[in-house]
Amino acid sequence: MELDERKKKILQAVIRNYLETGEPVGSRTISKYTDLNLSSATIRNEMADLEEMGYIFQPHTSAGRIPSDKGYRLYVDAMMEEKEREVVEMRDMLVERQDKMETLLKQMARVLAQNTQYATMISAPQTKRSKLKFIQLSRVDAGQILAVIVIQGNVIKNNILSVEEELDDETLLKLNILLNTYLNGLSIDEINLAMIAVMKQQAGIHSAIVS
Repeated sequence: MELDERKKKILQAVIRNYLETGEPVGSRTISKYTDLNLSSATIRNEMADLEEMGYIFQPHTSAGRIPSDKGYRLYVDAMMEEKEREVVEMRDMLVERQDKMETLLKQMARVLAQNTQYATMISAPQTKRSKLKFIQLSRVDAGQILAVIVIQGNVIKNNILSVEEELDDETLLKLNILLNTYLNGLSIDEINLAMIAVMKQQAGIHSAIVS
């Protein structure tokens, strides 16, 4: 039996309500927690299907239902997928924003030159003396990671880095901790070769990413 969108919403409502109350959940309660506008009878039928599929069960006769391990697993997987989509959207937005800014600056320089008949130059803010506030490495795909650097004044720089092998979440977390521990609060011109050498040594086989 296929788990359609309606069943997924009812399962999510069962799990959320059970987590809030710790009590078995009945069909009348679910009818108040969903936007499906279904009758209690229809919800009972759907819950019976969910029970048959192993996502919820009845702890004792005449009680409501509670989620099974299988139900929890589906719920957590759905949450992780949603978070992953949010991360991907943020990455795309950051890359797109940088590209748009560069295009806008070029267009501005071109318009100024055409209207004034003078050579025009636009320079970006100088960041060498600005202090680093935060560094975040995130996975884009198996062969790429996105490095986002936030500088004092909330200036955001980002760059796509190529990697030879896919990095798991634990490795990325360790690299983020390493970079932020050493570099947070420093200006770019305060970062020297000796400091980079120490970070590369601690990064081990991932020293190329530090470079």
